Amino acid sequence: MFNKILIANRGEIACRVAATARRMAIRTVAVYSDADANAKHVAACDEAVHIGGSAPKDSYLRWERIIDAAKATGAQAIHPGYGFLSENEEFAQACANAGLVFIGPPASAIQAMGLKAESKQLMEKAGVPLVPGYHGAAQDPALLQKEADRIGYPVLIKASAGGGGKGMRAVDKAEDFLAALQSCKREATNSFGDDAVLVEKYVQRPRHIEIQVFGDTQGNYVYLFERDCSVQRRHQKVLEEAPAPGMTQAMREQMGNAAVAAARAVKYVGAGTVEFIVEQRGKGEMNFFFMEMNTRLQVEHPVTEAITGLDLVEWQLRVAAGQPLPLKQEQLAIRGHAIEARICAENPDNNFLPATGRLEVARWPQHVAFERGAVRLDTGFGEGDAVSPFYDSMIAKLIVHGDTREQALARLDEALARTHIVGVATNVQFLRHVVKSRSFAQADLDTALIQREAAVLFHQQPVSLAQAAAAAIAQALVAERAGEGRDPFSRRDGWRSHGVASRRFEFEFGGEHAAATLAYLHDGALALTVGNVSGALSFERQGEAIDVHFAGERFTASVYASGEMDHVFTPRGAASILALDLLAHAGEGAADVGRLTAPMPGKVISFAVKAGDKVSKGQPLAVMEAMKMEHTIAAPADGTVQELLYAPGDQVAEGAELLRLSAIPA
Repeated sequence: MFNKILIANRGEIACRVAATARRMAIRTVAVYSDADANAKHVAACDEAVHIGGSAPKDSYLRWERIIDAAKATGAQAIHPGYGFLSENEEFAQACANAGLVFIGPPASAIQAMGLKAESKQLMEKAGVPLVPGYHGAAQDPALLQKEADRIGYPVLIKASAGGGGKGMRAVDKAEDFLAALQSCKREATNSFGDDAVLVEKYVQRPRHIEIQVFGDTQGNYVYLFERDCSVQRRHQKVLEEAPAPGMTQAMREQMGNAAVAAARAVKYVGAGTVEFIVEQRGKGEMNFFFMEMNTRLQVEHPVTEAITGLDLVEWQLRVAAGQPLPLKQEQLAIRGHAIEARICAENPDNNFLPATGRLEVARWPQHVAFERGAVRLDTGFGEGDAVSPFYDSMIAKLIVHGDTREQALARLDEALARTHIVGVATNVQFLRHVVKSRSFAQADLDTALIQREAAVLFHQQPVSLAQAAAAAIAQALVAERAGEGRDPFSRRDGWRSHGVASRRFEFEFGGEHAAATLAYLHDGALALTVGNVSGALSFERQGEAIDVHFAGERFTASVYASGEMDHVFTPRGAASILALDLLAHAGEGAADVGRLTAPMPGKVISFAVKAGDKVSKGQPLAVMEAMKMEHTIAAPADGTVQELLYAPGDQVAEGAELLRLSAIPA
């Protein structure tokens, strides 16, 4: 076994590999870019080597620097993780030439499976089922049109060197084919430098089911069952689960044997995944066809680990060191059900637009590393870390295991509800909507699930204005009372010897303006009115959360302030609310009106003032665009503009100070 390995990757997969290596008493070397100097994966390893600039082309894709780092630190092998250089045959061969073990398949296997058309020709010879289509080298448009007509519409045009949904077009009728072909070829050229395409029958209501395979240097092969990865957006996976719902034992064996045949055909070594498109034909009948082989460890490998009780990275290390596979096919078994959710910095309601920024809050559910029946978290981020624009938007993976799929679903929803992230937009609430959607809950799966369930997945607001306002006000009152002294004059409970004290709040919620009134009653009770909802308000702190009673409802909320926004997390969902306590401005010093900050991430559209301008309370100062809406920033009091801190067109983070005002001397 190796004494030291270098991990040629970053983020959660680098941390994941390091954890197994540590358990196996193998020392690890991290590599990092400028942007990752303080990243979690650097601290997770025993040594770290800086390899270049923030952009991948300047660091994580510079394989010569990675090999130099391995040799300089005495590493015997390199684990590529996934992405970056993990499927680069040139890198795999360079490792071998340098006397380093590439913890993955031989370069020849990567090359054989690297191009879709060539790999499908190879699979056809190996007897692996293929989607009816054209996989030839000739690329004359007239020939491709003729082949599409022969296959029958709808067809799918795919870049031969493609991946990640790029260079892919579905065509419903013959007259649209040539235009779609030209578009596909342009995108393929821009993305991969190769405009070659293949044409296949477009499978209706397809499921994406993949088989985990393993091979060793002695010629032994096994399959570690299947994963269903049908829930996708933009041809990229969102949720993955194992085993695949509705899979019969006979179909599992057929797909497993086909996957092993694919691996054997290229003399595969290590962990790989054979991906199949599955056609649903009714009455539980399914046909499966080879799509491609991923010659690396997959992002979703933890669900396979959960149902088998195995550590696939350990298997990778043992096989790369020349050891035989730890188990034979008949020794492998499925136990329970596992689901993985990819938590990404993105805005699902804005076409999954990636987001960047600092994780001001990152609170996770209780989790363990490798224990079935529990919640597992794989992440390369911690609270305070920055999500940069240079790399993939995935922040973490939540993996749950249960005795049944229903139990796993309930456990995943609870784990997502306990995931609180503030500072960047994420898909956490969207994932909860997917998990609770009719299609996913009932395992009515296909790759169009998100489009089919769009009405209940996007632009949802499970937390009402009344609940968000009550939670935000309760949090503010808790903070105020924490500063009370023992003398009666420092009490902040609004007590009066006569009359009723009231306090007015204003909010921005869901793009709408709203107001609330809090009344302090003589007996110490509180009454709150939010919009048209009124009732008694009481609350009690429960650790970091608050137990809120309002208008006959009781719920637990965690509230985190970021700039002028309060982010409210409840078991039923999450919401953000801009809260302005008007009394907070009373008695402020005349020297400083205060800061004016962005209520949410967005773009500065315009400023209506310049430095030195005198402004009146309520006067519009700036316009921001966020969440497809324009937001006007107004002056909270009379004052003078000291400084504009951004320019029109600038992207700003939530809470960013846009301009400064000073009060006009009396």
